[in-house]
Amino acid sequence: MSRTDKNRRGKVSGRQGGERKESYARGNAPIRKKPVSKNPDEMRLNKYIANAGICSRRDADIYIAAGNVSVNGEPVTELGFKVKLTDEVRFDGKLIRPEKKEYVLLNKPKGFITTTRDERGRRTVMELVSNASKSKLLPVGRLDRNTTGLLLFTNDGDLAKKLTHPKHGVRKIYHVELDKNLKQEDLVKIQQGLTLDDGLIEVDEVSYIENAPKREVGIRIHSGKNRIVRRIFEHLGYDVIKLDRVIFAGLTKKDLPRGHWRPLTQQEVINLKMM
Repeated sequence: MSRTDKNRRGKVSGRQGGERKESYARGNAPIRKKPVSKNPDEMRLNKYIANAGICSRRDADIYIAAGNVSVNGEPVTELGFKVKLTDEVRFDGKLIRPEKKEYVLLNKPKGFITTTRDERGRRTVMELVSNASKSKLLPVGRLDRNTTGLLLFTNDGDLAKKLTHPKHGVRKIYHVELDKNLKQEDLVKIQQGLTLDDGLIEVDEVSYIENAPKREVGIRIHSGKNRIVRRIFEHLGYDVIKLDRVIFAGLTKKDLPRGHWRPLTQQEVINLKMM
């Protein structure tokens, strides 16, 4: 053992494989901060606005400083201002809530009904998105039990109403497979519009699918009536063997396997809100 090792008062040199204790010299000692107690019923105003889906926290600070936000009827321009969940917060005069808006797209398989619960014990689409969010997401529109394809879920009630209202003409495209070839004259009848029990039904477009048998058809429609696509073909004497929604409001099934879900991208959400 060297003289240097002796001077270390019996401590084993690091070169000999021993462990060195961490040095806290010259300000390296860990700083122990006093725990800060947080009130779970309060949050910063910019976070409240961001969670409401208005904008980012950084942009929220800009709007707060500009006087766009009021709390309980009083304008607030102080950055870092904290609000309670029971406070009334308005952005440009509109009441907002701190729940973060979420949007999930599902490629629905057969055998699931589009409802939040079923008294008969049938499987619902909520089982397929149970791990998608901690928020209460609801399906936008409906797909019947045997229809597959795109189904959107969100806690954004305003957007859900917009996407399901006929006046907005939200585009929905279905791939239909029939029990027999669709006659040309029946194709023309669908193009011209059909009168069913609940009135005239007009489709936006219908055509045979390229390089496929005549029993496979693509149909674009904006009507939100129950089972409308199936009823159109049943009215003409056809049975729908398969029905798959391949496009909904500009969203597609690309890279989304059957039975799987994914969150919408920020750009997709912007596109939906601009419709």
